[in-house]
Amino acid sequence: MCGIVGYIGNREAYEIVIKGLKRLEYRGYDSAGIALLNGSLEVYRKKGKVADLEQFVIDHDHAGMTGIGHTRWATHGEPSDINAHPHTSMNGTFTIVHNGIIENYARLKKDLASNGYHFTSQTDTEVLASLIEYFYRQDDAMDAETAVQLALSKVVGAYGIAVLCKNEPDKMIVARKGSPLVIGLGHGEYFVASDASPIAEYTDQVVYLNDEDLAVLTRNNFTLKNVRNSPVSMKISRLDLEIGSLDKSGFEHFMLKEIYEQPQTIEETFRGRLRPESTEIVLGGLLNVFPDILKAQRIIIIGCGTSWHAALIGEYLLEEYARIPVEVEYASEFRYRKPVIGENDLVIAISQSGETADTLAALQLAKEKNATVIGICNVVGSTLSRETRAGIYTHAGTEIGVASTKAFTAQVTVLTLLALKLAKARNTISDDEYSILLHELADIPRKGRLILEQNEKIKAIAEKYKDAVNALYLGRGYLFSVALEGALKLKEISYIHAEGYAAGEMKHGPIALVDDQLPVIVVAPQDEYYEKIVSNIEEVKARKGNVIAVVTEGDKVLKEMVHDHLEIPASHPAVAPLLAVMPLQLLAYHIALMRGCNVDQPRNLAKSVTVE
Repeated sequence: MCGIVGYIGNREAYEIVIKGLKRLEYRGYDSAGIALLNGSLEVYRKKGKVADLEQFVIDHDHAGMTGIGHTRWATHGEPSDINAHPHTSMNGTFTIVHNGIIENYARLKKDLASNGYHFTSQTDTEVLASLIEYFYRQDDAMDAETAVQLALSKVVGAYGIAVLCKNEPDKMIVARKGSPLVIGLGHGEYFVASDASPIAEYTDQVVYLNDEDLAVLTRNNFTLKNVRNSPVSMKISRLDLEIGSLDKSGFEHFMLKEIYEQPQTIEETFRGRLRPESTEIVLGGLLNVFPDILKAQRIIIIGCGTSWHAALIGEYLLEEYARIPVEVEYASEFRYRKPVIGENDLVIAISQSGETADTLAALQLAKEKNATVIGICNVVGSTLSRETRAGIYTHAGTEIGVASTKAFTAQVTVLTLLALKLAKARNTISDDEYSILLHELADIPRKGRLILEQNEKIKAIAEKYKDAVNALYLGRGYLFSVALEGALKLKEISYIHAEGYAAGEMKHGPIALVDDQLPVIVVAPQDEYYEKIVSNIEEVKARKGNVIAVVTEGDKVLKEMVHDHLEIPASHPAVAPLLAVMPLQLLAYHIALMRGCNVDQPRNLAKSVTVE
């Protein structure tokens, strides 16, 4: 959830760490801090954005060739200077940055207090720093590495940590369990980060830490073991991340840039996989497990947030075309139930980052039940990609905006490819329909660009509804999930209370909300549900609701019936979600902007949810 950056080498650490924190700020922006080791250990912390920390440090000494930094999304303790990381042990021997949650911190804190320790913050991280110091002071021969190992043996919970010891100034210790860390390899230098974005500028050689890995870094050496001191094999991966993808490229916000990138990222996701001319879908990542996938008698798709919405579309696609029963589960609920999972089940875990804690826990449960488990993920080298038997990468590129946009459409593209490939292999789709759908999917990028050309019109509609207090989104069939996703985008970034509903359920409760102050956004293209959705719109109008409809280009009936409309090109219903979601993303973006909201960093949210 939070962001960690570390550096040890022959350059000044401050510039590397502060730049890295800016690139990780989408992971948390309640507060930020930095620790620099240069003879003495200097720690600077500030509530607010990384820019506030940078301004604060200007008048202070920030020399040093070893440093760690952190940008925080608050879990234990409200955002404040005192609760910001890095945290230092009571006697100042150790300084630590930490992602995750130490679940037994209260008991550890009580035990340390009985040994004379006191604490200044409300955080679990300060407890961990002092626990390391406690073990370090028990034996004059104790080194920092052993003290960290002993402390972590007492910890229950998740952690990604980077640790500095004032008495061992040429060393950095990092470890992970349930919270991602990657180490970049340089010449006489090493880089540490929560994800690869701060590292890509300096190296393309990285090592992704696995759970319970512990690494000891000096300027010229890197040793890898586990927290129990056993050696661990090291796998060096090549990092393929363009620095340009981390910039706004002339757009005002990352979110707007990422909305506009969708025609390209959809195309990148099916490039090399979709071959309409030969009526073939190639999913190389599933080659070795495809026989097991074909044997599946049931599919369970797990995800959180936007990934869960993509999974719902996958359910419709897989059941209609591959004729396999599908269940879609919130990972956060699935992991704590006692779900019935068998060896003949296929479990698909979806996560943009590949580090979502609930999703990872759910897939471990599925693995324990011997189900076939595959992943859909956007990040090469992520925990999800390493913990599943096989999978399919989306090619959305780095997504910085906290409210997911292009990751959603990339996930839906992958699920469409998978459903059609399974349908073809199971002989549950006619050759004609299969060919039509391949060509329809291949044409989505072109149609998507046409939708984005309506940006100014969508902006004008946003102006009319920017002061709404509530909003209702309605859809049917494949587009029910688009209504859910549209509502989520609005509430995430504009703070307007919005709910998505299956349009047929409106009369079973939500219609009580309809009055002349309520915007009702209806996803209503010309498909098999068209006449029914028109009836739903009539019901809203009869109660004086303000209807904004997403309609098929050229639909004159609904244009005259509704207050405002957003057009999308005609398309096959199975691929319509890829188009229908784009105007809803733009509508939410413009409304949020007009309300003075930070669209890239909405309050209380962070990009990668690596804690429960």
